[in-house]
Amino acid sequence: MPHNPHAPKTRRLAAVLAGAALAVAAVPALALEAFSADYQASYMGMKANGTMTLKPEGNNRWRYTLDVSNALASLRQSTVFQVEGGQWRPLTSKDSSKVLVKSSDKTASYDWNAGVASWTGDVKEDRAGPIKLQAGDMDALLINLALVRDWEAGKPLKYRMVDDGRIKQMHYREAGTEQVTVGGQPREATRLVHDEGDKQTVVWVVEGMPVPARIQQRKDGDDSIDLTVVSVN
Repeated sequence: MPHNPHAPKTRRLAAVLAGAALAVAAVPALALEAFSADYQASYMGMKANGTMTLKPEGNNRWRYTLDVSNALASLRQSTVFQVEGGQWRPLTSKDSSKVLVKSSDKTASYDWNAGVASWTGDVKEDRAGPIKLQAGDMDALLINLALVRDWEAGKPLKYRMVDDGRIKQMHYREAGTEQVTVGGQPREATRLVHDEGDKQTVVWVVEGMPVPARIQQRKDGDDSIDLTVVSVN
């Protein structure tokens, strides 16, 4: 699908990964398909391995997972979402991390019938919710997929992220192109950038690739996580 050059994903990657649309329309030509992607990563200042997968679970439900680990730390994020009325609705998400002996586990529930999201596990009282949901809301991880979809379709890269007990308005801007290597082959990638105070998330997208080619999260000018795709199956 040709890309429109004039058209307008921390903590949780995503916003990777790292980081939904105020109202996201369906793009039939970009139907969801299962995939598994391997990444080379830098996490907590050390080399790491990363994987990103998308698997169907029936009833228009999908499970999207990101795993990053090295000898120092591990990060696992997983979101189950449903395709409903042309939108990708998160239903549940889990976020677990471990750095040396310190660990954290959180679970989010998105109740679209009640119209609220809430969090349990290692969360502060003021981050437990409930938070009122709006059509188009997504969690941080799911925005990774939405970025690829919306960029390919030439849609605005504007999102309302409901994640970790907070609401954030996110806007990615195009910041030029550069060459990346995927499976030993050079590919042209477009840089999508989201700035938030001293934090910045940069996502590289390649036409026809269902996942970001690279995701970088920075704080105070230093990388906190950097994922570069090696292969996609």
